[in-house]
Amino acid sequence: MSSLHRPLHFLVCDAYPREGRDGLQRAAATLAGKLYERLLRRLEPDAAIDILYPADVDVALPSGTVLADYDGVVWTGSSLTIYHDDDPRVRRQIELARAAFEAGVPSFGSCWAAQLSVVAAGGRCAANPKGREFGVSRRIVLTAEGRAHPMYRGKPPIFDAFTSHADEVTVLPPSAHLLASNDFSSVQAVAVESRGAFWAVQYHPEYDLHEIARLCVFRADELVRQGTFSDRNEAEEFVEQLETLHRDPTRDDIRRSLGVDGSLLDGTQRTIETHNWIEFLVKPGLRG
Repeated sequence: MSSLHRPLHFLVCDAYPREGRDGLQRAAATLAGKLYERLLRRLEPDAAIDILYPADVDVALPSGTVLADYDGVVWTGSSLTIYHDDDPRVRRQIELARAAFEAGVPSFGSCWAAQLSVVAAGGRCAANPKGREFGVSRRIVLTAEGRAHPMYRGKPPIFDAFTSHADEVTVLPPSAHLLASNDFSSVQAVAVESRGAFWAVQYHPEYDLHEIARLCVFRADELVRQGTFSDRNEAEEFVEQLETLHRDPTRDDIRRSLGVDGSLLDGTQRTIETHNWIEFLVKPGLRG
């Protein structure tokens, strides 16, 4: 079969440790790896997709498979902290990201992935002094490089996105290009160009209203502590509004209350970065 027509083969790295995955499930959230599997299947229905949990001990690629066999690696968010590099669950993932660079396999991902891409290439991250950016990341602005970058083909120069992160990129490595920023986080998107390229965003194109609602349940105590919500009741009201709008996107009253614009409800527009990564980085490098 011609390499131009064969199905793509993706590796999804679910970066959550086991206890983080258990917490998501208790909150009735979809596991991060499954979210990206669902998105990739919408974009490439015939793709072969393997999910790996690299935070876990003794996890390995499927028998007989090496990184170079994959057309692309996709990284999820994580409940781990990237600058705790004395944690073996973190070290394993940094080493895997570096191995993907060395193998020349294109990578993509969100949140933890943006931080991972930078740290694997020699940059640094730290806790965001503003706390956790949660719910909707407002007014993300493309840089001049971002406006010209293929990952943002078809994206407006200013947009909102679903988000949840408490850490941020603080120092970019020389191989990184800053693509987008907002007032909360100076690095909202980055492209690290080494032997292999890693395009990553700090926000979450794979999330929808329902997943933000369930993540709010997962993060409720932290969000109350930092003042995002005054108490648990306010957090629960926010969850109910999100779930109601998810079930009925015509509820303009809730859209206005939450400040959710149409692009956030449009799955195609919301996930255009992932689509563009496949079209402009993965497919041109197909192996036979």
